[in-house]
Amino acid sequence: MLPEPVRVYPPETIEGWYVLHQIFRIDPDKRDLLENASSPIFDTDLRSSPDEVAKTGWSTAITLLGSGADVMFLHFRPTLDDIGAAQRAIAREPWYRALIPTYSFMSVTEAGLYYLTSQLVREAEARGGKVGDEAYLELANARMAQEADNPHTKRRLYPPRPGQMPYVCFYPMSKRRAPEQNWYALSLEDRNRLMYAHGMTGRKYAGRVQQVIAGSIGFEAWEWGVTLFAGDPLEFKRIVTEMRFDEVSAQYGEFGDFYVGKMGPLADVLNG
Repeated sequence: MLPEPVRVYPPETIEGWYVLHQIFRIDPDKRDLLENASSPIFDTDLRSSPDEVAKTGWSTAITLLGSGADVMFLHFRPTLDDIGAAQRAIAREPWYRALIPTYSFMSVTEAGLYYLTSQLVREAEARGGKVGDEAYLELANARMAQEADNPHTKRRLYPPRPGQMPYVCFYPMSKRRAPEQNWYALSLEDRNRLMYAHGMTGRKYAGRVQQVIAGSIGFEAWEWGVTLFAGDPLEFKRIVTEMRFDEVSAQYGEFGDFYVGKMGPLADVLNG
């Protein structure tokens, strides 16, 4: 008798703002172009009210420390076209000629609904239906709309500009797909259990670290981009260390390069 197949349904997700990380080195022979640098992309954002920022997104400039690059620009926008507009506007600035692009990362803020998906699958099976049928989709849409209206979820999808958290840490990551460690071959129940435990670790840092998780499957070779904000950069070391001891990271996590820096006015970041 053949064993029952493992249920490998993907989790339902809710998406919010598009995110672009742009990373540059400064050309030492063109530093004179950076004097008095300004851009409405950054300056207007700083003058905008929280309500305006919540509708239009925001950008920030970051001085990178301890890496092979000097500057990172981070943009949150409602649409992919808005990201493109910000990217083109910056490229037209005279001071942009002093920057040498070294890396970029495109993603979209995401709430992965593992628990909700597990509920929906169980309910579909209990009524003799299946995932993706009309009843499933109706329930899924209703519950996802309710989840999207949750203040905690809104903060994940439309992150506000951090107040007293000027330090930034960004890194890309993926889930392992090795023969004996294939995240995508795990059952939905196993993935739900592992992600719940991982999330509980992150919640311990509420108020000390603001986390932004963005999905990049279909956009980048890496599958997620993680951006952390903190008032004390040591919090990055603490939270990443503790999370790596979670089973989901210890068994299935793959990590790219880390970029750490500090937000500041554009002119200060470029002339620092």
